[in-house]
Amino acid sequence: MRFSLGQFTTQKQIQKLAPRMIQSMEILQLPVLELQERIDQEMTENPVLEELEQEQEELEGAEAVQAAEEAAANDDVESELVVDEESNNADDFERLDELDNEIPDYFDEQPRLSVNRVQEFSDRYHDTMANISQRGITLYDHLVMQLRELDLSPDVFAMAERIASSLDAEGGGYLTLPLESLIRNDTDEQQLAIAQDALNLVQRLDPPGVAARNLEECLLIQLSQDHPFYRELHMLITNHLEDLEHNRLPLIQKQTGMSIEDIQLIWEELRHLNPKPASSFVEKPIATVVPDLFVHQDEHGAYIVTVEERDIPQLGISAYYRRRLKATDANKEEKEFLRRKLNGAQWLIEAIQQRQATLLKVSQAIVDHQYRVIEDGLEAIIPLKMQQIADQVGVHVTTVSRAVDDKWIQTPRGIFPLRGFFVGGTTAEDGEDVAWDSIRTKLQEIIDQEDKAKPHSDDELVRRLKAAGFSVARRTVTKYRKKMGIPSSRQRKDWGQVDV
Repeated sequence: MRFSLGQFTTQKQIQKLAPRMIQSMEILQLPVLELQERIDQEMTENPVLEELEQEQEELEGAEAVQAAEEAAANDDVESELVVDEESNNADDFERLDELDNEIPDYFDEQPRLSVNRVQEFSDRYHDTMANISQRGITLYDHLVMQLRELDLSPDVFAMAERIASSLDAEGGGYLTLPLESLIRNDTDEQQLAIAQDALNLVQRLDPPGVAARNLEECLLIQLSQDHPFYRELHMLITNHLEDLEHNRLPLIQKQTGMSIEDIQLIWEELRHLNPKPASSFVEKPIATVVPDLFVHQDEHGAYIVTVEERDIPQLGISAYYRRRLKATDANKEEKEFLRRKLNGAQWLIEAIQQRQATLLKVSQAIVDHQYRVIEDGLEAIIPLKMQQIADQVGVHVTTVSRAVDDKWIQTPRGIFPLRGFFVGGTTAEDGEDVAWDSIRTKLQEIIDQEDKAKPHSDDELVRRLKAAGFSVARRTVTKYRKKMGIPSSRQRKDWGQVDV
């Protein structure tokens, strides 16, 4: 084999996505709230974009409805947005110029916000400020406030503050670092004694159990010596936490001499202690769900999907900048700038229109397949794959994936994630397709009705599911049981109903 350096001509076939196509895919994937943010950003960066006022929307309303209907009727296949580089989009700009003659000019100056528009921006600002949650007090702040109320030496206070700043609030308030690592000189026995004193001090603060180094220490800190079952609780915490976790009550009975009833009584008292004492200091943000789609039933009983339009600004292209593009006093740099901005504005408007049309087609096809969920609930869901919707709508499966990503649909039965309608399944004994969610629902029902003195093993669950018409393997039952947070048969066993 010979190796040489030189220039050679080769041919290869590659696929490149036009910038317009990339933007279309990005817009399609955005949920309604992020789409609003994207539009606001584009309007800030692109001066030729403007939001149509109410009067202009009414003038263009009939044309917009007709265009949407034609897009839904003619868009049987996924259309690619292609930029004509050779003609420099001459046809597009000619169409933009003609819009100048169709829309009457009310002002010869640059467009300014109307009074209603200014009021709308003001209302949005005040709503945003009202919805900003007040920052809650942190675990560190809570502990330091208590430390400042105590008469502590500077060394102990500094070390206690360092311990407070090292606690893992999200993990429950535990000290996960070795105490020696908080000392600047870990060979100094005096500093180590100060650190231990500071740790003992922090562990006596509120919330009880904070700054523990493991679960056993956390529970023991909370355990009061005045508790009527202090000795029994201390014994279970110290020696039998793992046995309790695995429901090995007969083993505890054998080693302690306590009855099963007494062990269960003490175990119930143990459940009153908090294994994560700092959990209340962790802010749990409440996710805001805004549906992109709505389902209603028409007079014939069919379920019709509509796309959210009210909260999406209706965009237009400024007549002022269209005139500037044709103005004789505009220099070459200004016209080139306006061409880029006008082209970008046109791309964005068409990408949003295509998003709405694609989202409508995909969601309507999903509702047509899963209409029983709206009527009977999630237990009536049937297996559905994205490829089925893609074939029906005439788009690529990745387009369906982007369309349903992080989208929610408002139905008469409630709000559902659009992606949640796609589930796998199996074939029942009668040959009907059954979704895995239906099997999980039946599995939960069987376990809820079992005799807790003799809970069903996974093999027994397989037999009972088969008797109900669901033929599944044992490993499948085990996998779904674990996913549902259902413990094993030994852990579900109620030893109080068993003669041991």
